[in-house]
Parts: sequence; structure tokens; C-alpha cells
Amino acid sequence: MMFPWKQIVLLSITGCLAACTEDVIFQGPRWRTEPSDLILPIDSPDQQATITCEAEGSPPPQYRWSLNGTLIDLGNDYRRHMSGGSLIISKLDKDQDIGVYQCTAFNTWGSILSRRASLQFAYLDNFKTQTVRSAVNVREGQGVVLLCGPPTYSGELTFAWIFNEYPYFVQQDNRRFISQETGSLYIAKVETSDVGNYTCVVNNTVSREKVLSSPTPLVLRSDGVMGEYEPKIEVHFPDSVPAAKESLVKLECFALGNPVPEISWRRTSGIPFPSKVKMKNSNAVLEIPNFQQEDAGTYECMAENRRGKNAARGRISFHAKPHWLQTMTDTALSIEENLFWECKANGKPKPSYSWLKNGEQVMAEGQVQIENGALSIAALNLSNSGMYQCVAENKHGIIYSGAQLMVLASPPSFSKSPLRALLKARSGSEVTLECKPEASPPAISLWKKGNEILQRSERITLLPNGTLKIANVTRRDAAIYTCMAKNQFGTASTSGRLLITEPTRITMRPTNMEIIVGESIVLPCQIACDPALDVSFSWAFNGQLIDFQRDSDHFERVGGSISGDLMVRNIQLNHGGKYVCVIDTDVESLSTSAILVVKGPPGPPDRVSVEEITDSTAQLSWTPGRDNGSPITGYIIQARTPFTVGWQVVDTVPEVVNGNMLTATVAGLNAWVEYEFRVVARNTVGLGEPSPSSAKTRTEDTLPDTAPTDVGGGGGTKSELVITWEPVPEELQNGEGFGYIIAFRPVGTDTWTRAVISTPGVSRYDFRNDTIPAFSPFDVKVGAFNNRGEGPFSSIATVFSAEEVPCVAPMRVRTRSVSAVQIEVIWEALPAISERVLGYEVMYWEDDTKPDTIGKVRISGNYTLVNITGLKANTVYYLCVAAFNTGGPGPQSASINTTTKKPPPDRAPLNIQWTMIGSTLTMHWDPVVALETESKVTGYLVLLKRHHNNDISAISTNKTTVELSLSANDNYLIQIKAMSEGGEGVGSEPIHIHKLSMGARGSRATRLSPLYVSAVLIGALLCSAW
Repeated sequence: MMFPWKQIVLLSITGCLAACTEDVIFQGPRWRTEPSDLILPIDSPDQQATITCEAEGSPPPQYRWSLNGTLIDLGNDYRRHMSGGSLIISKLDKDQDIGVYQCTAFNTWGSILSRRASLQFAYLDNFKTQTVRSAVNVREGQGVVLLCGPPTYSGELTFAWIFNEYPYFVQQDNRRFISQETGSLYIAKVETSDVGNYTCVVNNTVSREKVLSSPTPLVLRSDGVMGEYEPKIEVHFPDSVPAAKESLVKLECFALGNPVPEISWRRTSGIPFPSKVKMKNSNAVLEIPNFQQEDAGTYECMAENRRGKNAARGRISFHAKPHWLQTMTDTALSIEENLFWECKANGKPKPSYSWLKNGEQVMAEGQVQIENGALSIAALNLSNSGMYQCVAENKHGIIYSGAQLMVLASPPSFSKSPLRALLKARSGSEVTLECKPEASPPAISLWKKGNEILQRSERITLLPNGTLKIANVTRRDAAIYTCMAKNQFGTASTSGRLLITEPTRITMRPTNMEIIVGESIVLPCQIACDPALDVSFSWAFNGQLIDFQRDSDHFERVGGSISGDLMVRNIQLNHGGKYVCVIDTDVESLSTSAILVVKGPPGPPDRVSVEEITDSTAQLSWTPGRDNGSPITGYIIQARTPFTVGWQVVDTVPEVVNGNMLTATVAGLNAWVEYEFRVVARNTVGLGEPSPSSAKTRTEDTLPDTAPTDVGGGGGTKSELVITWEPVPEELQNGEGFGYIIAFRPVGTDTWTRAVISTPGVSRYDFRNDTIPAFSPFDVKVGAFNNRGEGPFSSIATVFSAEEVPCVAPMRVRTRSVSAVQIEVIWEALPAISERVLGYEVMYWEDDTKPDTIGKVRISGNYTLVNITGLKANTVYYLCVAAFNTGGPGPQSASINTTTKKPPPDRAPLNIQWTMIGSTLTMHWDPVVALETESKVTGYLVLLKRHHNNDISAISTNKTTVELSLSANDNYLIQIKAMSEGGEGVGSEPIHIHKLSMGARGSRATRLSPLYVSAVLIGALLCSAW
């Protein structure tokens, strides 16, 4: 406990006492963890029990424990000690440690008691006698009860019975029942199979102990069989069964009888059982989980067979331990104030109440009154401070609720609520000055203007809570104002200067505007104000404050200290609305607003639907979208099919769809094509976004109206007429079942021969007839048809039938190997023959055994020479020649062979050196020596490219030197190659000769030389110049 004078000193030093108790910090002990009931096996292996207890507070609480209401002296108890607040008991002793424990937590602010917790020990003794029990003699058909008679125990038991020997347990059914209340085995009607020895098995679920009784023999009597008889209830629940709230209630009922009785249950009130109620063990057990008040009442068990019936009744009564409905809270009151606390609890029976202060009983006397769970203390003093607990108790339990009472006493203090040093007010306004000292008890206050004590007047109001109000202030009210506060513990004051300022005026306001999407504007907001005022500007858009950092892409504050102009950049449609400029000063707040209307292209129309469709038109309707500030002036309709690339504008009726129309007819559609439509609105700003597309709709079918094009043909084999055409695209076929009608006749005749093809993608028809003369002209036309009928035919074209191939092979075929990759072939032209000759075909191959190496070169006209290129070097090729026409190639000439040249050297000339004197360039290089597998070098080719006109000239030489005459006004690129019978070799690295190089020398080699650097430098210069 803390003495009152110590509390005054402490409270004065900490400054924690206040008339407003929200700043008070309550530091008395309060529970984190309270003790719970424990039941332990008597022979627990660790021989130790821990009863938890933990509280918080400042300073940290200390603890003490009591057992059965007696304080435990832990200093002289070697078996008990504390860890934190928890009590640890070692070397458990059933006689000394069993009982009810309670924990007390205390610090300098007071003490609180925990809930009570019991410690019990579970055990199970052995049966007193282990000899065989007396035999039970019964007749067949008679009922019997085998008693278990469990030994002494503590804890919860379960029962089972062994028949003859382990592990053969008695199985419960409608004839056999084991009571978990008495442990006895009940057999409603004995059968011959029941004869044997029965052993009762008792299990302690807490201590996990198990004991077995001596066997009880069941013997059949020899004096006959028991006749039928009415049920006799041997197991029934008591007349009165108390049941706790939310508990699991089990009622047992079993009867003996012959025949075996059937068990049923009901409530005598007639109320049916709720779904939670379960019946088990052939209805011998009734279970009511989560027992509630409405489950209380009289229950009846009925046992019935054909010989009669019997019933047992009992009443289940509801009881509940107390639980809180209302508790008190920590409270801080000033000295001399009154305390009223009330706690309310529910329970059955109704709980009674008592009060504790610091763990001790509170008696109703003097200033303290207790009535029905309510505690009142009049005229508080410091000694009333402490930890209080309300206790609610009935015979089923006891609960505690605690709170701290702090009685405050302190002189006035303005440390947390002083007057502002400078207070500004607009002339003509009302000024409110608050006087809110912290004081216990509350202080009496007065106001001074300068040294003059203020009195009430027409303009001056002094409120009971100490607040000062001055109406319609003028500059004469400017002064230093002081609030003075006093109670029995002292006085205090706080002062502030009142400054009167001129009203602020808005000199430039924003105006309502219309603007186009994408533009930028500045909304002005400028003021004239008293120089003593601090001013801030803010903008709101449609009621939401603009965040200039987050919305910097569009909004920016511009202007100086007396300007709050708002720039809105790249305006979008969603920027249309109300803009409010808010001007805040020390003494007032002003605002001005403007409406910004943003105009943009229309929004997308909606609900585009096809109302009616034909083979070439579609009637559309739609709903308008937003006009976005500018009336819609017209609509454009677009269509898409599987055959178009994207959306296409379509023709409409009327041709121009104005903004007031919401329907139009699309014209010029193709028949039997699936279309989607969409609508685009426009206004004076521009075109808007397109509408969602309509549902896909197919136009009606009709006769084909497009004939095949590019009708022609010819060629083929003997006695054939080949007719070709360009197929009609699918989007122009106008319906299903599309195909072609091919009509032809010999030129000069009247009768047409017709053929029908039902495949839309076919573009060729071959007509074979042995009577068709070779290369004979025919009139040909091709038409189209579908399921609706025939369409138009194409114009008539002349097509020749297949002609005979040339019947003679070319003669005197000769070849010449030109290089490693090229062969020249020469032959004699065919003499005049009856068949047409359109040209010649040369076939070549590497080996007769390799048909995949065959190549073919065909030339049209009367040419008798061809060069075959792209061949392999040093390879034997076989060749033959045949004449051809549209009927194909004729007979081939006899094959001949030739061998391509060896390949040219695959190395470029090396060590190229050059000297430039005036305009003469002299070049030297090392000779290229051919390998045995390469063609012999026959000379060199010097390629010269001028930059000015891009000309390339070639100079041949059989030497390893050359002189060139160059222009001084141009740049050159030079490359050297070796020449051979196999062709040109690999070229050297290009040499750049810059026009500034006249009179210089250089080289190009595989190894670096002193001249190589200058050549590279010149090359670099040329590259940059070119």
C-alpha cells in the first residue's frame, strides 16, 4: 500500500493528474494468465505440478499463493516455489497438495485475486478380492445383471467386459448393454451362447490405469426355459439430473425382458428433439451436446415388447456458473468527487455479489455503499485509491472482474493546454479563448485583459467552463489576455496576445469554361490580405482535395505567395467538373469555384444489333454513347468478315447518318457471308471510340453473281483438253453447294459439252478423249452455281488441246569444261518436223547410279548453246538434250560426259606492296602457288573501283606486278585475285587509296610490317570519308 502523502508527492512530481482522465496511465496489476484446474495422475512420472499465474503492471507485480484460503509460506516450504508468478509443486503429496489454490498479484498501486483453481489427483485402486466370483445361475430367456463393483478411484472411468478370455470383449447391441455409470453388464435375454466367464475391465482416462475384476461365471439352469415377460427397466437415470450450460448430457436406459425390449425416448412436454440430440447403443443412451436452458425438462424412456411396456422418467435441470454481462473500467476521479461502479452477471441460480479492495473484503459503511452489485463511494479521498474487484458467485462457480481507481489531487497546470502566444482574429469576427487547466479538483478561473479583470458585457461572454468569447472584435480588442486558475492546491496562469487583422479579399477568381480534350488551362485564384497573416492555397476537384505530387502529370500550382493559380495540363474527359480554390489564413477560410466543361470525341455507342438482314443489306440499330460535352453530329458504320483485314467502312442508306439517327441500313453486302458490325460516333471534336461489335450474323444466300476469271488452259498429255480458271473467292460464292460448270466446243461448232465440278477450290479441269486432235482450238467458258441455281459464265476463251511431243532427239551434242563450276553444252537444232519445238531441255547428273543428282536446264526458243553453272569442281557429269513443247520433252540424245576443272587456289595474293608517285600506282605481290588438287595459276586479275562514279574496271596480267594510272581527285578500292582454268581465286583484302595519299607508299601482308599501320590509317580515313 502507498500512504496518501506519498501519493500526493508522486502525483505532483509526475504531473499525471488531470481533470481530463484520458491522459492518466493506469499501472495497477491486471491478469494475463490466471490459474486453471488441474487433475494429475497420482504416480505422475515427473512428480511435479505447475499452476500458472501471470499479471502485468508497473512496477512489475509480485505474487503470493493461498491453499484452501491459507497463505502458503514459500520461504519455509522446500517442495513449493515460484517461477515468475507460477507456483511449482514438486514431490507431489496427495494429502498435502490437494485443494483449491488462489494467486494474488500486487504492486505499489494495489492487489488483485485470481480465480480459484483446484488441484486433484487421479488414481484407481485394485479390486479388493482377486478370487473367482460366485456363479450367476439363470434360465435361458431370462434377463441378468452382472455387477462390476469398481474399486475406489479419482478421475473419470470407462468400463468394458471380457467374455471368457482377452481379447474377446462383449459387443453391445439391443440385447447387451454396459452402463458407463455403474460399470455393470446387462443382458436383456440370456441365450445359450452367453454361457461363460465375464471379467469387468475398469479404465481411468486420466491416470491411464486399468484393473480387471475376478471372473464371474454365467451358468444356465437346468430347470427349463424362461417364458415371455414384460420389460423390466434395470438401468435408468435419476429423478433429477442437474446439467451445466454447454455440457454434454448422457442419459442411460436399459430393460430386461423376453422378447428383447425396444427402447424409445421422448420429452413429456411433447417438444420434439432438436437435430443435435443423438441416440446410441440401440437407443440405450441419449446424448444432448451443448446443453442449453431450452433443453431442460422431463425426459421419458420407454421399454416395450409384445408382452407389455414400462417407462422411467427424470427431470434435467439447467444450471450455469456466473458470467459477466457488465463490468467496470479503470477510473480516475478528482478528490471529493463521487464514484459509482456497477457490475452485472448472469447465472443459474442467480449469483450474489461482493467487492474486494486490494484483495480484502469491502464493507458497506460510512462513505461506502454496496447494493446489488453496485459500489458507490461519496466524497473520494486519496485513501480510496487502489485495485477493486467485483465478485459474482453461485454454487457452481465464482468469477472476478477488476479495475483500478485513482483519486487525483493536483494544483492547476497549463503545461498541456497553454494559450497560444499569438492569436490572430479577423476584424468583425467572434474570438473564443479556452481556459483548460489540468487540476484536481477542477480549478476556478478568471480572465484579465492586460492588468484589467474582464467582466461580462454585451460583447464579452464568460462561460462556466472558463471559456472567454468576444463578439464583433475590433482593433481596440487587441491586447494580452491572461487566464488565471486556482484550487486548494495552488494557482497557475497562461497568457496570449490577440492580434486583429483586416479581412482577406479574393481579387481574381476562376470562371466557368469549356475546353477541348488535350488542351491546357490556368484557373486563377488571387487575393489581397493583411501582411500579418500566413496564407495557404489548396484546390479541390469534385469534392476531393487534389494531391499535387500524385497527380503531377495533370495538376500544378503556379503563382506567388498571394496567388494560388492552378494549371491543368493535357486535360482529359474525367477532368470535367467543379474546381474549388480554398484560401486558408490564420483567421479565416475563403473559397471560390468554377465549373470546367471538357469536350471530347463521343463515347462508344452501345447495343448494336441487326434488326433485319437480306442477301445484300442489313438493318442496324444502336443506342448512343456519351456526347462528352459536344453534341453527336453523325455516325459511321463499319463491318468485318472472316475475309477482310480488320474493320472496313460500309455504305449506308441514307448515305450520311446524322447524329439524331439510331438506325441505318447497310448496303452492298455479299450474300451468305458472316458479318459483324460496329458504330463510331463523331462530333465537332472528332471521331470517338467504336462500339462493341454486334453479334455475328450471316446474310441470306442467292444465285452466284460473279463468274470465274482468267479462263485458259492448254498443255497436258495426248488426247487431253486442259481448262484452267481463277476460283471464285468464298465471300463471292453467295451460298452453300457452290461449284463450277465447264463448257467447251471445237472452234466453229455450235454444240457445247458441259461438265460440273462441285468442289469450290478447284481451278482445273482435264477432259480426255481419244478423238481429240492434237493441238486443236476449242471455245471454252466457265460458270458458277450454288444451291440456289446457276450464275453467270465467263467470257469465251480459246484453248488448244494437248500437242504431240517432238519425235526426234537433238544431234551432235558436245560439251566443254569452262571452269571448276561451269560446263558449256552445244547441239544442232532439229530439222523441220510435224511437231512444234518450243525449246530445248538439258539434263545432267553425276552418276547413273545416283538419280537424285539429276539437274535440268530449259531454254525457250531456237538456241543451241547453254552454260550450266553451280557445279562441283573436278567432277564427272553426264549430259543429254531433248526438245520440248507444251506436250512435254521428246526423246533424249545419247548421254555424253565431261569433267569440271580443278578448283582455283583458295589463297589470296600475299605481301601486297604499293607505291604512289604522282598519279602512278605501282603494286607488287607474292605469286600464288597452286596445290596438286588445284588448277594452275594462269595470271592475276586486278579489280579497281572508283568511288566517284562507282565504276569497276578489271586489269589482267600474268605477272606479279602492275602499274595503274589513277586520278588525283578520287578515292579507289583495289583487290587482287589469282586466275586459273578453274576460275577466279580468293580476293585479297581491299586496299584503300585516298586522294590524299599521292606520294605515299604502303603494303598489305599477313604479318605486320612498318607500312601496315599507314595502310590501316589510310583505310580508316577512306572509310570515314566514304
